[in-house]
Amino acid sequence: MVMLMKRDLLDILACPVCKGDLSIEVEEEDEKEIIRGRLHCEKCDEFYPIEDGIPNMLPPDLRD
Repeated sequence: MVMLMKRDLLDILACPVCKGDLSIEVEEEDEKEIIRGRLHCEKCDEFYPIEDGIPNMLPPDLRD
């Protein structure tokens, strides 16, 4: 099951590196979900891309 990125997911998502809170930068969204953008952890300054509605929550050193 694929979890598409919705704004209310910010309440339960945390940074996989430091467990800090995430903020969101939206580039494209529709009435139901965020299509493109990125999540940002202000605690450790890491970014996690959102592409095609799917957040990539892998730590940066494990991404392609």
